[in-house]
Amino acid sequence: MRTAVSPLNPFPRVPLGEWLEGVVDWATSSLDTVFDAVAAVVDALVDPLTDMLTGVPAIVVVLVIAGLGWWLRTWKFALSATVGLGLVAGMPYWDETMSTLAQVLVASALSLLMAIPLGILVAENRRAAAVARPVLDLMQTLPAFVYLIPAIFFFGIGTVPGVLATLVFSMPPGVRLTALGLRQVDPEIVQAGEAFGASPGRILLRTKLPLALPTIMTGVNQVIMLALSMVVIAGMVGSGGLGDVIMYALSQVEVGTGFEGGIAVVILAVVLDRLTDSIGGRFPAARAQRAMQAN
Repeated sequence: MRTAVSPLNPFPRVPLGEWLEGVVDWATSSLDTVFDAVAAVVDALVDPLTDMLTGVPAIVVVLVIAGLGWWLRTWKFALSATVGLGLVAGMPYWDETMSTLAQVLVASALSLLMAIPLGILVAENRRAAAVARPVLDLMQTLPAFVYLIPAIFFFGIGTVPGVLATLVFSMPPGVRLTALGLRQVDPEIVQAGEAFGASPGRILLRTKLPLALPTIMTGVNQVIMLALSMVVIAGMVGSGGLGDVIMYALSQVEVGTGFEGGIAVVILAVVLDRLTDSIGGRFPAARAQRAMQAN
């Protein structure tokens, strides 16, 4: 939908949309092989994981997640996770929930594989930080639905565009919090490493990253939460999972179905949030950093 320029607007028309459409058309016609390869990789990651999660009995998945919660947190959380996931298993959308979980895990893993190295680059290079800041601002302020438009053009309808749109949408907090964690490392600790002759790479791997781990894990948590929210929205492009359930309920005005799908999303979000929030505290360097901050 295009509107006429108001006579009260003195500024010339900037055909930004036409330029972007030209870029998309060129990419669609010239990079078919690349897009096919990317789609094949995403399918190769999502499909086996979905088959594994839906192929085993629900009680096995619930007990594994509960055991992980007991190890990372407390028996109380394990019990709460068992009750919550048991409720999801008692509803007719267990397979859809596992499909959503598979998409979230794959999208989050791919997002973090790019976000953490980019965050390191941003933290260590001022020019990269200057370039990345407005790009990250743009990525975080674009409406979630906008990410689906180019994904549909490049990959059609299905799981692949949903996962890739989720990947891009969830990446910014991973970059920002990785860079923030590295910048917050005590300069005196870095100087001590340099005084002992450690190389910059060794200081980064052995000193900065372990001490920045609590902040990086906060970024991991935020990436997963954003991925979960976007995967549900991606149901608009037929990505499957709980997104399809909620979109069906919305189109048919079925309150009960929408409520059940929403409850499943909430329980999955709470479990993933608590688990990822606890992982960073399992590392000795992270515990030492938190003790230093407490003192």
